[in-house]
Order: sequence, then C-alpha cells, then structure tokens
Amino acid sequence: MNADNDIAKQNQDIQDLVSQGIDILIVNPVNEDGLTAGINACNNADIPVVTVDKNVNSGNVAFVGRDNKEMGRLCGERLVELLGGEDATGTILEIQGTAGSTTMMDRRDGFHEAVDPIPGLTVVQSSYCDYDRSKAIPATQDLLQANSDIVAIFGHNDDMALGAAQVCGEQGMDDVLVCGVDGLMEAVLQIQEGTYAITTSNDPVLLGQTAVDVAIQIHNGEDVEEFIDAGTVVIDAENVDEYADPELDFATMVK
Repeated sequence: MNADNDIAKQNQDIQDLVSQGIDILIVNPVNEDGLTAGINACNNADIPVVTVDKNVNSGNVAFVGRDNKEMGRLCGERLVELLGGEDATGTILEIQGTAGSTTMMDRRDGFHEAVDPIPGLTVVQSSYCDYDRSKAIPATQDLLQANSDIVAIFGHNDDMALGAAQVCGEQGMDDVLVCGVDGLMEAVLQIQEGTYAITTSNDPVLLGQTAVDVAIQIHNGEDVEEFIDAGTVVIDAENVDEYADPELDFATMVK
C-alpha cells in the first residue's frame, strides 16, 4: 500500500491490513513520530513490525536501514583524499537537507567528522533546502557569490548536489568537486562523465531484499538484531563503471 507521504493514510492503511489478518508488517514510515496508531494496532494484534529506511520511536521488532552518519563520513573521507589529504585547503559548501531530520543530522555529523580535522578546509553551510534540487540551486548561487576559494560542494543528498553541480557548470567552475549521498543514477552517470566526484550508495533494492529476509526470519521465530545495516559503498571515478547502469534509478549493490 502506498500512503503518498500522508501519515494519516499510512496509519489507516496499517489498520486496514491488521483487519485483513496479516502475519507481519514491513513499513517505510512517512516520519518517525506519526505512526503510533498503526504500530499500536499491530502490537495489540501481536503482529511484528519491521521498519525500513526510516525508523519509528517504539513498537517495532527490527529496523532495516543504513548508517547515514557512516555515509556522510565516507563521502567526507574520500573528498579529503581528492583535495590533497592533510594538506587540503579551501572552502567547502554544504547544501543542507531538512531541519531537524535525523538523516540530515547524521549525514552532516559524519561528513564533519572527516573534514573538520583538516586545518586548511572551511565548511560553509547553506540554508535548509529540504533535499529539493529546486531549492538547492538558488542556495548554491547565493553561496558561490558570497564565498571565495571554493574547492568542493557536499549535498546531503545527490538531488541537491546535482543542482549545485548544474550551477557550477553554468558558472564555468568545473574544477569544483561536487559530491552527495544516495547513489542516484544520475549522479553515478555524471561521475562517469567527470562532472561529479563522489556519491555513497543507498541501494533501495538491497534495502527491500534485506527487509523481506528479516521479516521471514522473524516469522520463523528466529532472533534478529534491532538494527540491521544494509550497508553502503563509495562510488567515484575509480569504481564507477561497476555501478553505472542507465536502466536503473539508483546504483545497486546487488550482484
């Protein structure tokens, strides 16, 4: 069932499924806080809940997702390498996602873990762009106008970073290294073309497969971890040919 990003519909969908007699629920929550009614309905009917991609505050048996902090950190580490390691200098623009989002904060914090120890690098953050390319483009334009010695741009997702890359291309700033998170195929193909530097994968195919595997284990009475990390990988010019496939929406780690 598809809630179309409507938390009220998602709660109703879950309660409808409970009334149909399901044995286990896999759900990608619209948000972390709003599924209380649906989760409670499952708990009251002794139906195990597996959350995928986003978690809930309580009531689920397992969460299948990714370590967003690790994805940000890996992207930052590779960017530092490309910029010259400990001797790297210059300004990095950071295009931020949604204010208060756990995903945003984790990707931000992981990236800063890698970048902040480098004394010659300065990070300048944008306003919150809500993971939206159309908002990232004017934010990037403003930052480029207000800052000098820009060597790289990091977006909290590839969609925003691609908007930033577009602005750099329009302004003839082809030497700026642009990177993001999610493994969006558009970004991967631009890495192949040399107009994008780095992404870290967020493969929805593997996420879905892992969630189903975990649900089957729970249904069979097996013990599972509360958090199952579906993993990630850094994609850059060195390995991009392994992941580039214009038939896909996202780079896949499933071989």
